[in-house]
Amino acid sequence: MLGRAYVHSLNSSTVPVGSPILEISDIELRFGGVVALHDVGFTVTQGHIHAVIGPNGAGKSSLLNCVSGLYHPQKGKAVLHTGDGAITHELTKLPPHRIARLGVARSFQNIELFSHLTVLENLMLGRHTHMKHGVLQSLLWFGPARNQELSHRGIVEEVIDLLSLQPFRHKPVGSLAYGIQKRVELGRALVLQPSLLLLDEPMAGMNSEEKEDMARYVLDVHELAGVTVILIEHDMAVVMDISDRVSVLDFGRLIADGTPDEVKANPAVIEAYLGRKKSHVA
Repeated sequence: MLGRAYVHSLNSSTVPVGSPILEISDIELRFGGVVALHDVGFTVTQGHIHAVIGPNGAGKSSLLNCVSGLYHPQKGKAVLHTGDGAITHELTKLPPHRIARLGVARSFQNIELFSHLTVLENLMLGRHTHMKHGVLQSLLWFGPARNQELSHRGIVEEVIDLLSLQPFRHKPVGSLAYGIQKRVELGRALVLQPSLLLLDEPMAGMNSEEKEDMARYVLDVHELAGVTVILIEHDMAVVMDISDRVSVLDFGRLIADGTPDEVKANPAVIEAYLGRKKSHVA
């Protein structure tokens, strides 16, 4: 599967390809009297890029927040499969740090990086959940933390290679172009060696060339590193081009779930999200 010789696996999942890795069922999330999600459910398959689309306010980011532990829904559950698929974890009952340790990594709509630190330092910080010694000790090469830093550095170097970040490794993130910063954000999630990668609008705010580059890197993460991806993205051309399966939300409800071709032909999707003209989803 790998097109390059990587020493470390950037995918921690051992669930067989084609088997369920995440099962979302009957999720309901309310904020006071406002219903953000209502009876949402679908299955994410190991080895897929699974897109979640919908208009602004449809509940896409809220759903990712439920999966990553930032929100706890009043009803329903999200179950992660690990091992050979037989071991299950109910994510909706766990705090975010426990979910991260299970291999669920996430990027956000807004860049959440340390602008004064270099690309390398930001990526090393992304490894902190796997470190026994403190991040500061590792950065200072203090005592036994030095050996730990060298081990984790190897994984970071492979992410730098995969995302073509070599020219920027020692530059402060705040000095880089927006598209490069978004790539570093993707890298910081990837250094966790995720079993499941949640990408929340990784191409938001990009020009067409930057979007094309990011789409290629998302495909590399999926095809070369073998990582299963849940993707939220507004660019329909990108979604339909790179996704294996698409789930559609509208006003917090699931209105469609299928292959890109099935979703493009679904009248409810055309009406609710993509517009009445089918050319919008071609």
